[in-house]
Amino acid sequence: MNAYTQQYQQNQILSASPEQILIMLYDGAIRFTRQAIAGVEAGDKLKKFEGTRRAMAIIAEFANTLDHEIGGDIAQNLDALYAFMTRELTTANLNNDIARYRVVESLLTGLRSTWVEAIEIRRSESAATAQVESNNAYSAQAAPEAYRPLSASG
Repeated sequence: MNAYTQQYQQNQILSASPEQILIMLYDGAIRFTRQAIAGVEAGDKLKKFEGTRRAMAIIAEFANTLDHEIGGDIAQNLDALYAFMTRELTTANLNNDIARYRVVESLLTGLRSTWVEAIEIRRSESAATAQVESNNAYSAQAAPEAYRPLSASG
């Protein structure tokens, strides 16, 4: 990777919203899980190990950043799911078990889709709220005293 590509990627990360970073991390975990699968298929132990290690690091970060006080049951369930994925990756790595890697890949892909959908819903709701607030601010402005709407003139 050349210096310009590295700088571009660094700028993407530094200018990304927290939601975009979350999706980038899911993309990375999926990519590294697929790298591990490719390593098993090619008999490349280093590629398998690096893919597994990097996917596990991202999953561990997901688990470490859960807020159990705010997240409640959802955080607890995600924590259990992340622990399951870590165990699956460990076993897959030890046994060259592509099926276990595929389970983790499927879970990560599903979670990524869910987060994308949740982010879109949140954006839509925020945009709708902003529009209502804007309309309320406009309608709260006082009309001139002599103003009469056309529908009121008779």
